[in-house]
Formats: sequence, structure tokens, C-alpha cells
Amino acid sequence: MEKLQKLGRMPVGLIIPAIAILFVIFGVPIVQLFLISVNAPSFSLVNYQAFFRQQENVFVLFQTIKMSVVATAICVIIGYPTAYLIVIASKPVRTGLIVFVFIPWLTSGLVRTYAWTVILGDHGLINNLLLDLRLISDPLPLLYNRLAVYIGMVHIMLPIMILPLLSVMQGIDQSLLAAARSMGARPFAAFWRVFLPLSLPGVRSGTLLVFVVSLGFFITPQALGGLRDAMLSNFIAVQVASSLNLAPIAAAAFILLAIAVFMLSLFGMDIYGTQDHRGRTVRKSWRSQLSSLGALPRYLNEIAIPYRARHWAAQLYQAGSGSSWSKIAGAVFVLLVMIYLLFPELIVIIMSFSAGPFLEFPPSGFSLQWYRSLFGDPSWIRAFWDSFQIGVTVTILSTIAGTLAAAGLARTSPRPRTFLMMVILTPITFPAIVVGVAAYLGLVNLGLIGTKTGIVLAHSIGSIAYVVVIVAATLANFDQRLEHAAKSMRAGPVRTFMRVTLPLIRPGIIGGAVFAFIASFDEMVVTSLVSGFSIRTLPLKMFENINQQIDPTIAAVGSLLTLMPVLWLVALYVTWWRSRLRLQDAPVNSVA
Repeated sequence: MEKLQKLGRMPVGLIIPAIAILFVIFGVPIVQLFLISVNAPSFSLVNYQAFFRQQENVFVLFQTIKMSVVATAICVIIGYPTAYLIVIASKPVRTGLIVFVFIPWLTSGLVRTYAWTVILGDHGLINNLLLDLRLISDPLPLLYNRLAVYIGMVHIMLPIMILPLLSVMQGIDQSLLAAARSMGARPFAAFWRVFLPLSLPGVRSGTLLVFVVSLGFFITPQALGGLRDAMLSNFIAVQVASSLNLAPIAAAAFILLAIAVFMLSLFGMDIYGTQDHRGRTVRKSWRSQLSSLGALPRYLNEIAIPYRARHWAAQLYQAGSGSSWSKIAGAVFVLLVMIYLLFPELIVIIMSFSAGPFLEFPPSGFSLQWYRSLFGDPSWIRAFWDSFQIGVTVTILSTIAGTLAAAGLARTSPRPRTFLMMVILTPITFPAIVVGVAAYLGLVNLGLIGTKTGIVLAHSIGSIAYVVVIVAATLANFDQRLEHAAKSMRAGPVRTFMRVTLPLIRPGIIGGAVFAFIASFDEMVVTSLVSGFSIRTLPLKMFENINQQIDPTIAAVGSLLTLMPVLWLVALYVTWWRSRLRLQDAPVNSVA
């Protein structure tokens, strides 16, 4: 008993609950899944060979990679200038734009996918508008094709690209750009030579996140695409639902996982910046090899230096005449991106008040009939109640385990901390379908398939990761000398944590709890694999209705789910504001 108490006081002991859940639900099953894929104990590659022998499997695999690459490239092209324009905006505008990026990111991905079925459908917004303007005589086939899938994927992934870019760009010292300008560099040259290289870590992080998540896309290709637009996740899900043979499923899952791990090891494991160093070395050798070709431009550049110096001196203290057009173009670009991110959710809210018998935009009249239908249908109420119960339970479990793990990691030495953090973040860095298959196998071992307990455990492995990330970020700014001071006053570890640490990191804990609830409440891929046929959460109920019938009741559900992120952001802001007031009042009280 004393050994257990000592272990609980050690930093590693705080991490044990989170690691135990991850180990049982994901760690052991993923190893077991790999052994199944290689036909252990005989160990052969027969299942992988069988996968690649079938031409349709290879086609789906390359199509998955291609669609993920294209969606990632579009997100980079749109996300980078958007993040840059947000960063250089004034503080009030920047804060508002960041909130506008957060709202769609926190909104249910299923609701956003459903919104595009409304916009791109035969009787959707675009076709109705073109028909009313008599530009077309028949509806355009905008839905159930590759273009619709790309539109939906980019809409869901764009905030995930923008947010890491914003995090990096806001940390760049703007005085470096001013120094470059003071040395005669033009605005574009200062951006290209100074700002862009410093922002590349954000580009790498955003690109990696978008690509890995895109590999596991399941809902969007099935809801917006045609039969030839399926991705490997759809292939795996169909096999799980229709076959008891786990060997081909395990092989397909590990092929997808191998691609994700390769990308993570290639771009995501470089913590100390060695990759950037190699990148600079490569560019340097590339320039040295082409030095002869660059001699003439450098010579002409030296001739132009005196003219550029006079031009810079003359305009140093004058406003640029062309800057107004660039500002207008930037404002229009950001406005279009915000419309692209927010307008689909607004469409769902408007259509939820439609008085017509089917989905149409603009609505033929105003009515609350679909809200009455929602609250009067026991199946919708039961689905909502099941999701809420599961979400609350996951939130409590994940917040406790994740907070303890974050506290333990903060007190662990760097090398084991890095390894343990990578292990805990595995469920949110691997494709969702792979996590779902592993969780399915783990719950089969425990006999919990089709139970709420099983769904809670399956959701918790991802929710714990979100709590750990957010609480760890809060603890990074926590002064541990406060804990040492409390212990020097003979306060025990529990009392120190409850009276000193907890009040200061409470905003991070609440933020982690909010994200844990959102992740659980919106989860569908893992739930579809482990819920069996007995439990239908709200996302599963919505997805089934979208596939089987376009019931306007879904618009009412979607509008309520769209308003949830606003409530979460308000709650987080109130928590942050109260903690800030508490910290401001603390010095006054101590002096008094």
C-alpha cells in the first residue's frame, strides 16, 4: 500500500490512469491488429499481397492519397494568406476574425457536410439562384461528385490549417520586418526573406495535420461524393460492417496507418528544428550549384543599388500610393474566406425555420414546425439524450485523467515527457478509421461492443489527448515556485494542488473539458464501429437520415448544434475573464 502511495506521488504515477485507458482500449488492440494483419504466429504478408493484388483496392488507396494531397494543397493556398492577413490586422479585427475561424472549427463536421448537401443539391441555393436568373434550364450536377467532396473537405480542414499558422505567425517579431524595410528591402522582399521562413513551422504543422486527418475522412466522401469518390476509410468501414474476417481489415488499416506514420516521422517528429537546418543546407548547396547562372542577376542587382537607395530615401516617410488597393484586395479575400467558412452554417439555421414540406432556399415561409417535429420525435430525443449522457461521462473521465497526466508530464524530464506525450496524442494523430478499428477490437476483447460504457471508453482515448494538450499549455506558463512555497509552509501535495495549482490552471481545465465534450458529442466514425445496432447517438441518427431521406428536421438539429460553439466560446471567455480578475485582485488582497 505504501508503494502505491509513493507511486501516486511520483510524476509518472499521475500519468498511469490516462496511459492505462489508452493501453487497454487502443495500445493492446493495435498490436493485436498488426499481428492479425501478418497472420501471427506464422508471420506472412499474404493479407497485404491480397490487398495489392486487387486493382480496386489499389485504386481506392491512390485515390485516398490524391484527394488528401489536393485538399491539403488547397488549404495551404487559401489558409496561408488568410492567416497572414488576420495577423497584420488591427487587434479588434484580428480578435473577431480568430473567433470566426474558431466557430466553424468547433461546429459539428456532420452539420457542415449536411449544409453543403443543401447548398449544392438540385434544389439547393446555387441551382435555385441560377434557375431564377435563367442562366440554366436544368439543375447542374453539383452534388455527388469529386468537386463536392473537395469543397466539403476543404471547408472542414481549413480552420485546422489556419489555427497553427496563426499560432506561429503571432509569435513572429514584427520588428524584424521593420528592420528589413529599414535596410531598403521592398515589402515583398521583406516578407519573402524574413516572414515566410519564420512561418514555415506553422505551414509544416498545418499541412501535416490536414493531410493525416484527410486520410481518415469518412463522412464527407460518403455524403457528398459518388461511388467513384470513396476513400479507404469507407472501404474499411464497409468491411467491418459486413465481414467477420479481421485479417483484410487489419491489412487495409495498417496500410493507411503506414502512410500517416511516414508523414509524421518525416515532418512531425523534428522537435529541435534539425529539419529546418537540413532545409537550409539543401538550399545553400542548390545555390552553390547554380552560382554561375545567378552571376548575371547579382551583377545587375549591384548596378541598381544606388537607384534603389535614392528611391527608398525619397519614399521612406511617405505613404505608399498603391497600398490602398492591396488593403482592399486583402479585405475582400478575407471576407470571402469567412463567408465560405460561416455561410453554410447560416444556411442551415435559416432553412430550419422553413414552412415548406422539403428543403429549399430561400424558405417559402417562416415556421417552427421542424423544431416541433424535433422535440416531438422520441427517436431524436433519445439520440440527443444518449449523446449528452455519453459526452458528460467522457468529459468527467477525460478531464480527471487528462489533468493528472498533464500535471505528471509537466514534472517529468524532457526525454520521457516527449515520448509519453507522443503516445497520449496517438489517437488524434492517427486516421480516425484506424483508431475506430483498434477500439472495436479492444471492446470486443472486453465484451463492451454496443454498450454506453464501451462508447465512453472509445471516446475517452481521444478526449484525454485534447485535455492533456490544453492543460499542458496552461501549465507551461505556471510558476512552480508557488507550489514550492506552499510545500515549504507544510502543505501536503493534495492541499497544494487544490489550493494553489488548481485555481491557477482552472481556465485550462475548463477549456479541456469543453473540447472533450465537443469531441465526444460530435464523434461518429469511432461510434459507428463500436455502437453496434443498439445505440444511436445524435451524429449517427443524423448521418442515417442524410443517407436515407433529406428530412428538414435535420436542419433544426443542425441549427442547434451550430449554436453550441458560440455558447462554448462565451463560457471560455467568461472563465478567462473571471480568472484574469482574480489574478488582478490577488496583489491588492495580499497588500491589504
